Amino acid sequence: MNDFRKSFEQGWSSRFVRLNRTSVARWAPIPLRLIVGYGFMQHGFAKFSKGPEAFAAILHAIGVPAPHLMAWLTILIEFFGGLAVLLGALMPLVSLPMTAILLVAMFTVHLPYGFSSIKIISVTSGRAQFGPPGYECDLLYLACLAALVLGGSGPMAIDGYLRRNT
Repeated sequence: MNDFRKSFEQGWSSRFVRLNRTSVARWAPIPLRLIVGYGFMQHGFAKFSKGPEAFAAILHAIGVPAPHLMAWLTILIEFFGGLAVLLGALMPLVSLPMTAILLVAMFTVHLPYGFSSIKIISVTSGRAQFGPPGYECDLLYLACLAALVLGGSGPMAIDGYLRRNT
């Protein structure tokens, strides 16, 4: 009887793991889309709400050509590209300009500060003071975009709807 129970548990366990992996894995792109899409939209909205002129001044200071035009392009790409990622729409297309923005940020702003995005400088009055972030988050966003392009947008994505109806 003990051998039967062990055999039953092992068989049930392996079927559950197989079922679990295949049914759950297809949903893996959803948290990526939510986090990356919202993150990009938030960055675009923050630049817009502080004024595109302020961001253009930063771009001018780091030597980006046509800083006013690039400020507006960056804001629009971040906001509407983030929305497209959130909806799972046109991933291969929107990921290209988003990747360009991340690479520019990484090589012009974050690279000198090293890898880590968290640099605690001090703790005063129970609050941590942080230094400038490194390129860790840029790499994470790039990896997520690559995963979504290569692996697909997953269920409940406009890309899947468009594929089914064409």
